Amino acid sequence: MSSRRKAVSVIGPNQTRCNVDVYNFGLELGRSLADAGYVIICGGMFGFMEAVCKGARSAEGYTYGCTVGILPGNTKDEANEFVDVVIPSGMGWARNQLIINSADVVVSVAGGTGTLSELAYAWQAGKTVICYTQFDGWTKRLAGTQPDINRKGGELKPADSIEQILKHIKFGV
Repeated sequence: MSSRRKAVSVIGPNQTRCNVDVYNFGLELGRSLADAGYVIICGGMFGFMEAVCKGARSAEGYTYGCTVGILPGNTKDEANEFVDVVIPSGMGWARNQLIINSADVVVSVAGGTGTLSELAYAWQAGKTVICYTQFDGWTKRLAGTQPDINRKGGELKPADSIEQILKHIKFGV
């Protein structure tokens, strides 16, 4: 059995679409994931990604290296200050596929077209995807669906609390 820690990719809105409620939820989600011992992978920039990393840093269970940011550009300077491991991909939006492929499970919150592309990659990769349904955006619109009946993939699992998210992660990983 592998001693590797399980990785959760967290996807959601950037700073232009991330309101205060979504940001505060990200803080709580990041704390909860770090306390549960997961490695958190995200896009490493601002908005919801920053909130999740900042929340993880404030957790009692935080250990250095539990937040990983995969950036679109070529420089580490683009990362938010709460990312422990910064990976500048130089791939632009294509880095979304790396965020998904690095995960054992994906948690999606709200989101615009960037989140939509990550949801599509996750579906195509057959990843377990947990969709938090309390905020508007692509996550809520697609929760509980099978986006493409011609591909094998699980349902995009709806969740309406952090407790439900953690339960889905535990049984989906």
